[in-house]
Amino acid sequence: MKNIVGSCCLVLAFICMAAPIQAQESWTDQLSNAVILGKVSLDFRYRFEHVDQENFSKNANASTLRSRITLASAPLSGFAALLEFDDVSTLGTNDYNSTENGKTQYPVIADPTGTDFNQAWIQYAGQGYWGQYGRQRILHGNQRFIGGVAWRQNEQTFDGFRANWHPSQTLKLDLSYVYNVSRVFGPDDGSNPADLKGENYFFRADYQVVAGHTLIGYGYWLDFDLDRDFAAGATVNKSSDTLGVKYRGAFDWLSVAAAYATQTEAGTSELNYDADYWLLELGATYQSINLTVGYEVLGAGDGVGFQTPLATLHGFQGRADKFLTTPDDGVEDFYLGANGKVGPVKLTAVYHDFQAEDSHEKYGTEWDLAVSWPLHKYVTVSGHYAVFSADSERYDDTEKVWFTTQLKF
Repeated sequence: MKNIVGSCCLVLAFICMAAPIQAQESWTDQLSNAVILGKVSLDFRYRFEHVDQENFSKNANASTLRSRITLASAPLSGFAALLEFDDVSTLGTNDYNSTENGKTQYPVIADPTGTDFNQAWIQYAGQGYWGQYGRQRILHGNQRFIGGVAWRQNEQTFDGFRANWHPSQTLKLDLSYVYNVSRVFGPDDGSNPADLKGENYFFRADYQVVAGHTLIGYGYWLDFDLDRDFAAGATVNKSSDTLGVKYRGAFDWLSVAAAYATQTEAGTSELNYDADYWLLELGATYQSINLTVGYEVLGAGDGVGFQTPLATLHGFQGRADKFLTTPDDGVEDFYLGANGKVGPVKLTAVYHDFQAEDSHEKYGTEWDLAVSWPLHKYVTVSGHYAVFSADSERYDDTEKVWFTTQLKF
């Protein structure tokens, strides 16, 4: 982190010295304008989370506050910079296993306390392209493979370089080199490492075939450093190569998404496998109601499940988070969902049916319910409920409740 902040400071200093002087305007005037026209944002998110998990005699209750301040400069000769600090603290009850506090008698709620840089980057942008260096968000599409896990109080961000190029109105290219992943388990190591270091490359290309129809190609080459001080699976065998393609289309009231990807071991991985990923999803809109039906498969090959370690996993395979690590015989998820609005209040309901892809063992079913109400342009309150009913001895009945209030300005 010191290297990133130091590099940003050096580049900022270079910008100030090297920025072209237009109409005899001094670099100090340009820098002053970049600061004065910049933006300061504040974000406070309070959450109460309750977990009742069958294999624990005690329920987990976490009352946490995520406080964030973001300092963003205005553009200066094509350059811009951003610093963002996060602090996660407990308010009242903290009877939960944060993965760092040692309270293993409770179910896991992965919200460790602490203060850290969430983002610290510098960017240069031109006509149809931009490049960014430092700690930053990288969100690919719906975050099924690369995301920020912003649901957790400590967001996942990435240290490295990212370049975007739009050679035409129909083609977008996105390439990243990442040498460290700042994870939700930080800022300090616990049962999971706070950071995953390594040599990682992300690539994504979006091509609009015609209006409303897009083809997406992607490749993720992950090679994480091994650290055997952690439990098996924390860093070992997380490295993989993934190649995939996705189609998104809209036909009046009907939408379609279809995807396929293949994955093999790579880098430091001690495994030897080939596994596939499949998705087919249909969506329909009727008046103010959106309906979704989907079938998603994270397959298995040679006793190893298809993994997505850098995804925003809470958004997939149920909000109870029972499949954060894909089982060795894979997982099939058949789901039905509906969402709509009653006035300003948004309502969502989703049903999941899970089973193994390889053995076809039935894992269980889940219901997810959510309500969100923007009380004010600065204030939003929301509630979520998830209940997983196990049909396999490998999993436990789990019930989770969340209440969240967010203030942003």
